[in-house]
Amino acid sequence: MTHLAGALLGALLLVATAGAAPPPTQFEVEESLTCQCGCGLTVHSCNHLQCGSGDPIKKEIAERIARGEDKETILAAFRARYGEKILSSPTFQGFNWVAWIMPFAAVLAGGIGISLVIRRWTRTPPAAPPGAPAPADDERRRRLARELAAFDREA
Repeated sequence: MTHLAGALLGALLLVATAGAAPPPTQFEVEESLTCQCGCGLTVHSCNHLQCGSGDPIKKEIAERIARGEDKETILAAFRARYGEKILSSPTFQGFNWVAWIMPFAAVLAGGIGISLVIRRWTRTPPAAPPGAPAPADDERRRRLARELAAFDREA
């Protein structure tokens, strides 16, 4: 009976710890946020000395991680304060899907366009049946005949 209780307790502990996500690292959270000083880099990558935006954000991230907050909670707090612009990548909600889909759609459309142009350039015109004059040749012969007749009249 004790083996059964021990196995059951072990299974419960395994299930309870499987749902808990590991705490986020400072680097993970800093890379998920854009520095607000105008450099366009992430908070972690901002290279301004004593950045008025990046340094306080780094400090707050460290404090929140020390309190045990998960990454999503920390990002939600910064998003509530600064808006979507603080996130280094757009979310998968609403109109932001366009930001995720458009680069791939543009590459696909460009590839299709290039293949159509190359196919058109390399396509050979249909060959005329042997012995039949080309339509341009008929027009040239008529023009030559008119010009020769006009030349004979003048001479």
